[in-house]
Amino acid sequence: MKILIASDHAGFETKKYLVEHLSLAGHEVRDLGAKEYTPDDDYPDFVSLVAKEISHNPGAAEVCGIVLGGSGQGEAICANKFYGVRAAVYYGGNTDIVRLSRQHNDANVLSLGARFLSPAEALNAVNLWLATPFSGEERHKRRIAKLFNIAHV
Repeated sequence: MKILIASDHAGFETKKYLVEHLSLAGHEVRDLGAKEYTPDDDYPDFVSLVAKEISHNPGAAEVCGIVLGGSGQGEAICANKFYGVRAAVYYGGNTDIVRLSRQHNDANVLSLGARFLSPAEALNAVNLWLATPFSGEERHKRRIAKLFNIAHV
């Protein structure tokens, strides 16, 4: 699997942990930043790089994105501004949301709240997310298709 990953300062250390472990697991991981820890950087500068690439081919099953920040919320909001990006947030607790984001929503970006997850918890969530396929059920395909056709007013 090709994984595009990015974080701001809040997710920087967890991102490094994920890059190392996902690479060792055989994934092709592209780190789109931040490349160094800068305490006052801004997550849109990095998250947008992942989302932009995902938006070029949002249905590609072999490419996905992982973005990290303090809560994961702003990162998901940023990513979801891009056409075809379906970013889901996980910041701990029940992992059903991680699984369902793939099974029902075919999420192509996972946004992690690094201030609420240990690096090991983040890796467990990512591994579950990567291992969970889209169900392909007609009702879910229909709903996702509607997302692509929502007009901006």
